[in-house]
Amino acid sequence: MATYVVADQPGGPQVLEFREEPDREPGAGEIAIRVRAIGVNPVDVKQRIADGPAEFPLRPGHEVAGVVDAVGAGAPFRVGDEVLAFRVFGGYATRVIVDAGDVFLKPANLSFDEAAGLLLVGVTAVHALTRVQAVRGDVVLVHGASGSVGQALIQLAVADGIRVIGTSSERNFDLVRELGAEPIAYGPGLVDRVRACAPDGIDAAIDLVGTEEAIDTSLELVADHARVTTIVGGPYPTQRGVQKIGRGVGADPGTEIRAAARQPLVDAAARGDLRTRVVARYRLAEAAAAQIFVAEGHAAGKVILIP
Repeated sequence: MATYVVADQPGGPQVLEFREEPDREPGAGEIAIRVRAIGVNPVDVKQRIADGPAEFPLRPGHEVAGVVDAVGAGAPFRVGDEVLAFRVFGGYATRVIVDAGDVFLKPANLSFDEAAGLLLVGVTAVHALTRVQAVRGDVVLVHGASGSVGQALIQLAVADGIRVIGTSSERNFDLVRELGAEPIAYGPGLVDRVRACAPDGIDAAIDLVGTEEAIDTSLELVADHARVTTIVGGPYPTQRGVQKIGRGVGADPGTEIRAAARQPLVDAAARGDLRTRVVARYRLAEAAAAQIFVAEGHAAGKVILIP
């Protein structure tokens, strides 16, 4: 039997319930994964409260890592393989069935926790950098640099020869520096601080926090507004003409970009060029508490569920 988390209707964390279902065999091109770790993400919270596209009953969770438990016809894996998977639907579970095209061999140097938190933030970072056309030699301003997407974005950008100036709270400055970016405090006077840090100008800006300050600062400092993007919903970016990426009405989903980025991200992690910082682990039975923690927005890394 597999245990899974479900919400029959939108609402607060209390709508998350636990149920069981018999294990089923994977179909052609599918594999079954006995889950060892599950990535918890802001999108899980947004879907639970119906802040964006979601269908109910909702089985949350889009990324997992674990061990192959059964293999359908034509799937290029073996029972016992250690893998990670994204995109998964219903990843808050002890066992999942996944299309083999969404599954990747786990690098030996990654723990299951690290592997489960790699791909959603990674593909978001790749999509953002692609959307603003960031290239070697550019200076990119990243709002919310110490979050899990920001951390991935910094590592990928710096590896490509891009200079990153990242806003964060002062308590996370050392983390931002360690990843290769130049930290700068958000708040009043941000525009002047960025100009002092980059007197030759900012080529592109990526908003990962969704504040009016982030949007306004980006538009003031980046000459080509087509090179400003945000991953956060809400009306203000639309009012200011900023392109949103990801999920939600009017956003660029970047489906092909994100799908193509997955194997290169796994390869980068295998080389040690992309690290996942896990900051909190919860049992699957504590899924509600994990979502509450993520919703607070101060995790500065990945939150993981352990079945």
